[in-house]
Amino acid sequence: MIRVLLAEDMHMVRGALVALLDLEPDIEVVVEVESGDQIVPMVRRHEPDVAVIDIDLPVLDGLTAALDIRTALPGVRTLMLTSLARPGTLRRALAAGVDGFILKDAPPARLADAIRDVAAGRRVVDSQLALAAWDRGECPLTDRELEVLRLTAIGTDAPDIARALSLSAGTVRNYLTAIVGKLNARNRVDAVRIAADAGWI
Repeated sequence: MIRVLLAEDMHMVRGALVALLDLEPDIEVVVEVESGDQIVPMVRRHEPDVAVIDIDLPVLDGLTAALDIRTALPGVRTLMLTSLARPGTLRRALAAGVDGFILKDAPPARLADAIRDVAAGRRVVDSQLALAAWDRGECPLTDRELEVLRLTAIGTDAPDIARALSLSAGTVRNYLTAIVGKLNARNRVDAVRIAADAGWI
């Protein structure tokens, strides 16, 4: 029997996924959680074989939780669920060491098969996501530029970004100018949109 932790914040979606998985003779959902900060404590308590995690969770996002599992409990396999086919998100997930990544709108049987594959030690990546990642190419921004853009995306102004990253306000403005140029964006807001759509931030 494959023991599963399911992390999904939407109650109806979580209930539907549990009901579908309960129909499988070799899969048992042993615990359900609705926020990312509950994942590692529940993994420690229930010792599932596979943690099925929605990428967009409150308190702690799914990718961070998956990385925490990999660090604290490397024997537990992780399968990420997402509703958006963002190639940059797939790259971040693979860099975090997740074992599988599939779209929420995949057929129900696909989820069960993905859980089985991940539990058996195989890596599972949705073919749509893999093709999108191949077509999109690498993120042109440096890690520091991504930090600046993430702070910009949440409405932080240049002086506050400068303080947060121990930079001068002029340096932050230079980073923002470079970001806009590299992404062929019209302005900062457009740069945030482009990067978010690609899954880079």
